[in-house]
Amino acid sequence: MTKLSHIVDSLNLRYKTCDLNKVFYSNKQTVGHLVRLSKGDLKAAKEDMDKGISPEDFLVRYPMATIERQVLITKTQYKDYDDKEVILIRHFDLHSDYGFSITKNDLSLHTREMKNTWLYEYNKSSRKSEGFLYAFYFPNSFTSIQLPGRYSQMIGYADCLIDTTTTKLKAEIESDWGWEGLPENWQSLSEEKKDELLDKMRSTRVMGLCSQDSRPRTHAVNIALLSAETAKWEVFLKAHLDIMNDRFERMSDGNYAWAKRNTYIKELEELNIDVSDLILGILFRIENPSENHYYGSISRVGRALSETTNKEEIEDVILKTIADPELDDYNRILFYFLFLNYSGWLQDADAKKQSEEKLNMVVQTLPNYLREKIKKQ
Repeated sequence: MTKLSHIVDSLNLRYKTCDLNKVFYSNKQTVGHLVRLSKGDLKAAKEDMDKGISPEDFLVRYPMATIERQVLITKTQYKDYDDKEVILIRHFDLHSDYGFSITKNDLSLHTREMKNTWLYEYNKSSRKSEGFLYAFYFPNSFTSIQLPGRYSQMIGYADCLIDTTTTKLKAEIESDWGWEGLPENWQSLSEEKKDELLDKMRSTRVMGLCSQDSRPRTHAVNIALLSAETAKWEVFLKAHLDIMNDRFERMSDGNYAWAKRNTYIKELEELNIDVSDLILGILFRIENPSENHYYGSISRVGRALSETTNKEEIEDVILKTIADPELDDYNRILFYFLFLNYSGWLQDADAKKQSEEKLNMVVQTLPNYLREKIKKQ
């Protein structure tokens, strides 16, 4: 920790020379409708969508269809598991993690004007399965707005501190889905041996075979320990953030195992860094991230922040972010869920009640279509 503190001091000095004026933009988003139809003439319904039928006429012609109006829809471009660029258009469901989404290989969708158009998933009926037609209707265009400077500075601080030019694992993996353990006498190894061992660990992927398999987290802990010992801050921080965000490959992951996984935010707070800006800076969803930009998990970071020693400061920043009309709706609602996860993990009953009361007040500042859906939860 002493070695790391010295490195952090130098990084904070270096941060002053970073580009603090970099502009970040929100993910593209719009407010639209979600239509579902699973009975009747699905093929004809699809063809009507292709012809540009209005939602009102569609519901008249297909009365068995259901419509969810005024839903938040985001559009992002990313690389899938096959490392191919795809477009994800997703309904942000305020009630669960299972909002409807459509993934397309047509990259022109990212810039295409989609106002007053449909986008659907169609599966015709067969002897083996029921057919369905699920669709988005976009009354308005997708927009991306500039984030206010205070949030861009948080993102810039996180990028500068994390060092987006370095990754936890090396680009060329020598051992795919293997294991490289940490010997008991690792601290007595020579600096050269420690570097060699760290290199082997960073060249090895570890797959969790089940929810209870702790090896992926142990592997990251070992990388964090070795990188701290050898003063490699950029590797240490990425390993530590992976542990805090529980970002690991697993064959399965039941939620019954989540509570046992600690976040270790207190170790970060012992270093001379602005933990608030670092942690919150990785939570904004943006259209133009730096290469290797680190995205945090809303639920895991919410839990980690419940363990912080600066709860009052953190609460104030999050609540002001939710209430900020200059911020896009998507990021505002993400921070709403961040606060929900944070308060849900608070151990003190009075503190939890007070935080929930604060959140209920701030919800009143959200756009009406979001506020009304939250009330129905």
